[in-house]
Amino acid sequence: MAVHLTEKENFLRVARGEMPEYVPVVSKKSFNDPPLMAICDPAIIGEFRGPKGGFDPWGVPFVVSGAVDFTAMPKASDFILTDITKWRDVIKAPDYSGFDWEAAAKADWAKYIKDPDVTSLTISGFADLFQQFVGMMGFTQALMALYEEPEEVEALFDHMLEHALYITKNIVHYYKPDGYYLLDDTATKMNSFISPALFEELLVPRYKKCLDIARDAGIPIFYHNCGKCEKLLPSMVEIGVAVWDPAQTMNDLPAIKKRFGRSLAINGGFEYYMPDTWPAFDEEEVRNEVKKTFDMLAADGGFMFNGGVKSLNFKDPDVQRINSVIVDEAEKLSKQYYR
Repeated sequence: MAVHLTEKENFLRVARGEMPEYVPVVSKKSFNDPPLMAICDPAIIGEFRGPKGGFDPWGVPFVVSGAVDFTAMPKASDFILTDITKWRDVIKAPDYSGFDWEAAAKADWAKYIKDPDVTSLTISGFADLFQQFVGMMGFTQALMALYEEPEEVEALFDHMLEHALYITKNIVHYYKPDGYYLLDDTATKMNSFISPALFEELLVPRYKKCLDIARDAGIPIFYHNCGKCEKLLPSMVEIGVAVWDPAQTMNDLPAIKKRFGRSLAINGGFEYYMPDTWPAFDEEEVRNEVKKTFDMLAADGGFMFNGGVKSLNFKDPDVQRINSVIVDEAEKLSKQYYR
């Protein structure tokens, strides 16, 4: 199949709800391959989610450990907020005075994008209110506060939202990114942490204020939510979410595809579990599983293939070997599927 669009152009076409020339393959065979999408935090909020950890703008300490593949996580033994009614004494407004947005945008583009014709810049607006809140209190106390002191939680969320709006307005103006990223995990592999009703009451209206800024500027909105979050998707699509990742397979992906079509692009959709014979595997079986995913989700657009073997040990040669087979098959199918 002769194609006319670059991989980036084709990828962004899906993000805009348009029919692509071919199925974008977001997964890559090698860490050395340039990505279709670079997801990053703007310099103003620091590098606390990076490999060295650090402090978020509220003062929450983030640490790294081998237990979570050296991903930065809030320090579990050092939560900064223990009583939601005392949040005004603890959670102080970050000082952004004197910050040079123009210089930061230029530096971040250079830092994260090696070739703007190949890789799109998708940037966070620091609107992940739920995860910020959990980082302050820990899951147990945060979830209890949601039900015991909802008015205090809402007041704190509004305080946090002021800074998300400030950051969002400036990244849209100065960065002019290819995508706006909302990363706010609110689900486990079995269900959401809170009910859809509470989600729609506490979070959705506040998300919308940030998303409206990006949507009004014509910037596609990417929504990251791991786990079984399908009950939360309708309200998010309604406020402008265009792409959902990682679209894990514990959700009813065919039903989501049928309901939303191209209005919600599925970025993900594939997980291959290590067989009992690991590290040996049946290559034909793996390729067939990739094809099944294409057959299930790729018709009429609205799908970006992204996934691999279910493992966080990305540097394991055996994991890399099976992932290279997965991506190889996806790339073969990519250009053929819409013939």
